[in-house]
Amino acid sequence: MSLRALRTLQAIARHGSFAGAGKAVGLTQSAVSLQVKALEEEFGAPLFDRSRRLPVLTEAGRIVVARSAEVLALYDDISAALGDERSLAGRLRVGAVQTALAGVLPDALVALNRAHPRVRVSVSVGLSAEMAEKVAAGELDAALTTEPVRPYPAGLVWTPLYQDRFWLFAPPGQARRSARDLLAELPFIRFDSKAWAGRVIDRELRRMRVEVHEEMVLDSQDVILRMVEKGLGVAVLAVSDEIFAGLPLTCLPFGEPQLIRNIVMLERQDRRGGGLAVALADAVKGAKEAASATARKRPKVSRKAKPRRSSP
Repeated sequence: MSLRALRTLQAIARHGSFAGAGKAVGLTQSAVSLQVKALEEEFGAPLFDRSRRLPVLTEAGRIVVARSAEVLALYDDISAALGDERSLAGRLRVGAVQTALAGVLPDALVALNRAHPRVRVSVSVGLSAEMAEKVAAGELDAALTTEPVRPYPAGLVWTPLYQDRFWLFAPPGQARRSARDLLAELPFIRFDSKAWAGRVIDRELRRMRVEVHEEMVLDSQDVILRMVEKGLGVAVLAVSDEIFAGLPLTCLPFGEPQLIRNIVMLERQDRRGGGLAVALADAVKGAKEAASATARKRPKVSRKAKPRRSSP
């Protein structure tokens, strides 16, 4: 029996198929089948009812899934338990929204590595809603996301880290026009409304009673900003101050008053407070303070407004 086979079994239970589990753990469907067969031989009992189109756990399978989750959790905690208070050790699987990856996370990881060289961090990128599902399922230990917007999985808790502000981005040379006029007259490049930030943007547009002319729906802020820079339309995004300060675009506050969003460290409630996640959260806050201090020294962009209320 191998820990990898147990992780594969957990993935099958979460995704409902051998193919879906294979994509999640990086194996072919045939390799997944071989691992399941090895577990069935080890335990002397069938783990799945294969008479149906999709595999269904047998009673023995449900028992193994439940107990193996406990085994894997204990194993994942061993490395951290070996570290002392000054030098943590272990593996941390972290997800992050694109703005965090483009902003403070790299500097935070450098600081974390210097302080705790025995910590190994793996990072994946995605939308906040997708990563919340992965944290809830145990596929990620923590994630840097937008503060959750309902609906979101049960059993999640979060620690505030820093704030981003929402801006309307338009091609250069449009600063004399109002945000409302730009939204009503120019093509709108929408940030994916499945994302939590996208839902906040849609809600504010409805509140403003602005009818936009949607041209594109994208889930990459970098791509959206490039489209705007090329004159293909306007967009609304939440970005950090250090990224905002260097953008060669027309940037107007979005929302009346300007909206902000909280970036948080998202964790499962039953695993909250782990030393590795706490250390990363502290490193992110430190990196954010340093980046903000640097951004304040740059020339200010005109028509900035201080945010006065937080998005849900």
